[in-house]
Amino acid sequence: MEINKRVIIVSNRLPVKIKEQDGEMTYHTSEGGLATGLASIYKQNNNLWIGWPGAIVEDRVKTKVEEDLQQKNLLPIFLTQQEINEFYEGFSNETIWPLFHYFPTYTTYNPQYWESYKAVNQKFADAILKVASKDDVIWIHDYQLMLVPQMVRDVLPEVSIGFFQHIPFPSYEIFRILPWRKELLQGVLGADVLGFHTYDDVRHFLSATTRILNIDGMANELTIGNRKVAVDAFPISIDYKKYRQIAEDNITRRNERKLKQLINHNKLVISIDRLDYSKGIIHRLRAYELFLQKHPELRGKVTMIQLVVPSRDNVPQYKELKEEMNRMVSEINGRFSTLGWQPIQHFYRSFPIHLLSALYKAADVALVTPMRDGMNLVSKEYIASKIDQKGVLVLSETAGASRELSDAVLVNPNDIWEFSDKIYSALNMPEDEQKRRMAAMQQTVARFDIFNWVNNFMDKLAEVKAQQQAMYTRRINTSIQQKIGIRYYYGQKRLIFLDYDGTLVPFHNQVDAAIPDKDLLSILKKLSEDPHNTVVITSGRDYNTLQAWLGHLPLDMIAEHGAWYRDHGKEWRSRRDLNNEWRHEIHRVMDMYARRTPGAFIEEKSFSLAWHYRKVEEGLGSLRAHELMADIKHFVSDQGLQLLQGDKVIEIKSITVNKGKAAKRWLEKDDYDFVMAIGDDYTDEDTFKAMPDDAITIKVGNNVSAATYFMSSYAEVRALLHELYMAENIGDQLRRDAGILKEAS
Repeated sequence: MEINKRVIIVSNRLPVKIKEQDGEMTYHTSEGGLATGLASIYKQNNNLWIGWPGAIVEDRVKTKVEEDLQQKNLLPIFLTQQEINEFYEGFSNETIWPLFHYFPTYTTYNPQYWESYKAVNQKFADAILKVASKDDVIWIHDYQLMLVPQMVRDVLPEVSIGFFQHIPFPSYEIFRILPWRKELLQGVLGADVLGFHTYDDVRHFLSATTRILNIDGMANELTIGNRKVAVDAFPISIDYKKYRQIAEDNITRRNERKLKQLINHNKLVISIDRLDYSKGIIHRLRAYELFLQKHPELRGKVTMIQLVVPSRDNVPQYKELKEEMNRMVSEINGRFSTLGWQPIQHFYRSFPIHLLSALYKAADVALVTPMRDGMNLVSKEYIASKIDQKGVLVLSETAGASRELSDAVLVNPNDIWEFSDKIYSALNMPEDEQKRRMAAMQQTVARFDIFNWVNNFMDKLAEVKAQQQAMYTRRINTSIQQKIGIRYYYGQKRLIFLDYDGTLVPFHNQVDAAIPDKDLLSILKKLSEDPHNTVVITSGRDYNTLQAWLGHLPLDMIAEHGAWYRDHGKEWRSRRDLNNEWRHEIHRVMDMYARRTPGAFIEEKSFSLAWHYRKVEEGLGSLRAHELMADIKHFVSDQGLQLLQGDKVIEIKSITVNKGKAAKRWLEKDDYDFVMAIGDDYTDEDTFKAMPDDAITIKVGNNVSAATYFMSSYAEVRALLHELYMAENIGDQLRRDAGILKEAS
């Protein structure tokens, strides 16, 4: 990874912990994986990390804190107690956190929390904008700051912005519950690259965006105005080498020996979590209790060390969780303990890194079984610490890490019966199988470490920005429009090809609703009445519709992608080499899918059939379309037909029919000195490719195209055509004025 621009990292928390002791400010660097990975960026050159220092700082020392942190390439955002209560504890952790972890019953919908969330996001955005320029790279992190990307984009439209979410993104049905769903989506879509841990998160986000904002995309790319936005999976990881080195340290080895003595060299099962209802602590205890109940022969031979790091235990749900956890630990120990053995050693605190590493090394089995987790790095820390490769990871299938660590023993944390059996299987797994599984997982974690994660994300951001820039340079601006106008003005024989739907008119849910309005008819009339112009409408629509809508204008038309054509003032003609023998079979299959799909219908043309699903429920239409294409693709291939997938439509036609071949008929008629073609979908690519080298070709939209230039919408196309007509009128007037002046002289 090579970053030539300044990078500004933005997160809710800075990678330091700040405390005031005896009137002096002390700063302790965070040991977290994110801080470790991003240290390779923010500590370089004049790069910067912006965030909250994790404490309320009094006004009298704010300047001192800013000066101290500036030396560490850190810029603090100071929050008030009310902002912490309403923005952080409130909307972030009582609204977004539970909902995104699939706990809707724990979710609070408080408008005051939302107002505070917006205000603090604006505070972060303002801090960024004070120090950022359009040439910087801004990387914003996590759910506390989902509005910041668009807030920054509004002021710095050309800046490069990445956003990474470290928690899951929920399914559409869960996300839609949120009253402020549109605002959050619009906020993060200010970024150029959106990163999540898993493909499931990507899929859920794209589904929500499509359904809630009606934004369509192709694969994992969305088009937001003139901008391409990439949505992709970047599984975060750990500093593998660091955890290996700690595991080999003499302090860790001594701690490991003491741990084994403490549990009388029993089999050791470990569980390490922060106190949170998403971590599955209660389900895990129930599974362990069931395991002890089902296997009395292992009582006294297995010890479970449960480490729970304190978190928000003043919040009702967390307080209840802690009480239930303590009750269950006491109950299990009371039920199964003997004078010399206790089944659970419970610790409600954090461990120093060398003791934690010793725990990983000593453990025969690690239970990492959250109900829902974005990634869960404990699983990867455990794997990195197993130098001898002996040990078994029991991993929840709902943790993001399960997508990478397929050699773990995967478990559904809700199924405590299966869970208890998996604990037993893990404790009795043959050593050679343990090593085989662990070696495979170590190879994965070592290769895809935290630094690889940083590099992959930043490389993707640079790639997307380069693509945007390439598109931008080909986008028609005022300067390019003037050049086209000059060429048009001096052209004596002009040939203009114009697609219809999506190019001259917007798409409609009703296929027949795209009737040309007065403005369009006026533009086409003025262009086609110019004796220097030959205007050709190239459409996939049937010729009867085009005749009804545009037949009164002095222009030429191509219908059904070239199966029909008409010169102005003459009759419609069709290709004589086409037949319709294939239509019955294709119609039968299309009709079967239409009857299964409410809102879908078949459009019959002379030499093609189109299956429309614009009015079908989002998602279902795409599913049925893929099923239909899979069903008919072999027949289409055998019959020499072509399958076209357009905007919510699938069309079947002869492979010999395309707009490009039809356009060549007009190109061969005369020696034109100005040729222009404008279209919006891939059927127009044939037209672009058929044009001479000096032709002006324009793609409406942002998809990859053979066209020379791009425009955003039909409105821009109309504006361009209007400007061309006006340029000719102004030129005529200038010529007339010049003639009058010459005669007067």
